[in-house]
Amino acid sequence: MNEAGSLPAAAQSRPRASIRVDLRTIGEMIEPGSRVLDIGCGDGALLDWLSHEKNVDGRGIELSQTGVNACVAQGLSVIQGDADTDLKDYPTGAFDYAILSQTLQATWDPKAVLGQLVRIGKRAIVSFPNFGVWHVRLKLLFGGRMPVTDSLDQSWYETPNIHLCTIDDFVDLCRTLSIDIEYAVVLDSAGRPKSLRAPGRLANWLGEQGLFVLKRAG
Repeated sequence: MNEAGSLPAAAQSRPRASIRVDLRTIGEMIEPGSRVLDIGCGDGALLDWLSHEKNVDGRGIELSQTGVNACVAQGLSVIQGDADTDLKDYPTGAFDYAILSQTLQATWDPKAVLGQLVRIGKRAIVSFPNFGVWHVRLKLLFGGRMPVTDSLDQSWYETPNIHLCTIDDFVDLCRTLSIDIEYAVVLDSAGRPKSLRAPGRLANWLGEQGLFVLKRAG
C-alpha cells in the first residue's frame, strides 16, 4: 500500500473535476485509455468524468431504471443489471478496472461479488461506508439505535444497505479470498484521504469510507 497522499502515477495526471470526492479519487487512479466497467454506476457521473478526462472505454451496470435512463441520456454505454447475478456473464480479464463504488454493502453476497470483481478486472476498485467510524460507534454505544450519518444517510428501515462492514472486516475478507490489496485509503468526514497505515489502527476509527485497489493474488 502507498502512504497517504501518494496516489498512483495516473492519479496525478489530471486536474480534478466537480464530482463527488470518492468518485474523483477513484477517477484519478484510472490509467488513460483503459477499459472500465462501473458496477452500480448510478447516474453515470464517474463514467462521464472518465470519458472526458481519461478517454476510457467505459461500460456500466445499474440496477435502477432511473439511473440507466440518466446514463443513456448522456450517451453512456450502460445496461440494467444486478451485481449479485450478472457479473458471472462477463469474461475473465475483460476490463482493466472493475469499479464498485458505494455498492458492496447493498449486495446480497458481498463475498461472491468481490470474487467476481477481481476475476473480471485486472484490477478492482472498491469503496464503501465504514461502519466502524468513531461517531457511528458512539451513537450505537450511547444512543442504542442504528445511526444516520452523511455516508449512511437513511433510516434502518429504508436503507438499501444489508451488509454493513468496517474497514477491518473488509481487509479480513480480502485475506480470506486471497485478494491482494495494492493500494488503500480512507476518507475522513471532510473528504481528506488518509493512508490505512497512517495513523495505523486509527484508520478504522477515523475513516468515513474505505477505498481499495485490489487484484487477484498471483
